[in-house]
Amino acid sequence: MTLARKQLSQTIKMKHRTRRLLSSFIAIGSITSQMAIAHPVAAQTAAYCQLPANTAKQKDDLRQAALNGNSEAQERYEDLIEEHGDWLRQCRDRVWPKTQAIWLRLYPCDARPGAMDAVLDRIVNKGYNQIHVEVFYDARVLLPANDNPTTWPSVARTPETRDADLLAMAIEKGRDRGLKVYAWAFTMNFGYAYAQRPDRQQVLARNGKGQNSLSVVHDGSQAFIDPYNPQARNEYYQMVQSVAQRRPDGMLFDYIRYPRGTGNASVAAKVQDLWIYGEASLQTLYQRGLNNQGRALIQSFVRKGSVSASDIETAQRRYPQERTPNWQGRNLSSGNSRGAIQSQLWNLAVAHAAQGVIDFLSLATRPLEQANIPAGAVFFPDANQAVGQQGYDSRLQPWDRFPTSLEWHPMAYAVCGNTNCIVDLVQQAVRQAPNQQVKIIPALAGYWGRRDGKRPSLEEQMAAIRQQVPRINAVSHFAYSWQEPKDDSQRRSCRF
Repeated sequence: MTLARKQLSQTIKMKHRTRRLLSSFIAIGSITSQMAIAHPVAAQTAAYCQLPANTAKQKDDLRQAALNGNSEAQERYEDLIEEHGDWLRQCRDRVWPKTQAIWLRLYPCDARPGAMDAVLDRIVNKGYNQIHVEVFYDARVLLPANDNPTTWPSVARTPETRDADLLAMAIEKGRDRGLKVYAWAFTMNFGYAYAQRPDRQQVLARNGKGQNSLSVVHDGSQAFIDPYNPQARNEYYQMVQSVAQRRPDGMLFDYIRYPRGTGNASVAAKVQDLWIYGEASLQTLYQRGLNNQGRALIQSFVRKGSVSASDIETAQRRYPQERTPNWQGRNLSSGNSRGAIQSQLWNLAVAHAAQGVIDFLSLATRPLEQANIPAGAVFFPDANQAVGQQGYDSRLQPWDRFPTSLEWHPMAYAVCGNTNCIVDLVQQAVRQAPNQQVKIIPALAGYWGRRDGKRPSLEEQMAAIRQQVPRINAVSHFAYSWQEPKDDSQRRSCRF
């Protein structure tokens, strides 16, 4: 074809596209018009970049017509997707918050034609411009069964879905709609099914009673691993590598902590309460001793929960060439009294447990750093607190020491009847951030337009955060399944 004929062909195609877009332009124009009207309902729609119901219905009708084989509807639907994506980007540039994300779990049924289109359209209609797609949870991974190099089974593994790459589909279709698509993964919680494997028992985190987390966490389904275990580290690294190959816009790491029990089990007040009794964790802890006396006392403390004057004398007698027991971080000027040594051994054990969390997170983010993909850490702002005279929250989540190169996603899920406790959690994260460059994106729970028991609506929560923590310009909402329970149930069971 000559250059002139190519240009003529392109001109004709543009004219056809212009005619097809007429209805789309009208729809977008109606949105813009509503934004200028001082009517409360219209103003509320504009304030959160939500599309009017009639515009959303028009798009859904076109999607269904396209599924039935209507080629013209397919073209109009694709045009409308593009126009809504452009409008969403423009709206988010003007409207607080600049990023409004939602947490999303996908199901095998989302591989059916039109299914993922429908859920992503709903998300855009609600004004979201980012989604956090769950890629690793409950001992399952969101990779195609026929291309899954990890130790975990795929979410979609029926004969008709074995080739379905739900994550890649979500990334492609999300970006078509102006959505950023982040992957979201459980981290130190490898899932119940993993914990049932006889060949993985040595990988699990254990406390001084020999328990793993299945017998401590109330739902009996959370299987936390020993973050020092090399097999756990290798398996998780491989999973993150596989996710990174799909090139999401970012990846978030959840459950970067130890389990939390109920009652007394929610506090670590003695060394046996710590989840450091996996073989790999213990060996690493012993190696923190800087001389023979130090290693001997660490072992005695871990085994018995305390050290006696006799333990100290025995260590000194066995290794007389050493002046004093020593280990990483020990303050030698504090002396060799039993009280000083026991207190510092407790501090060592707690620091060792916390360091395991930090090291595992550092390992998990490495494939993303190599691929230049942003990463973020999800945490409870109250999960690193001291409790009583020497106790700590058993989750031991040292988020205030997480790398500042990561996004920080504090889960502000507190319930107190108003927004005060929610704002307090966000402010706590802001206060403990070492610098202004740390990107803090609070995760909020609740519903649009109504309270959830004693929890205020999402609108109330966001308004309070905007007013009291002006640094924040991005939030996320947990979760799509809460906002659309009927749709979530239908997608989970393939009842469309």
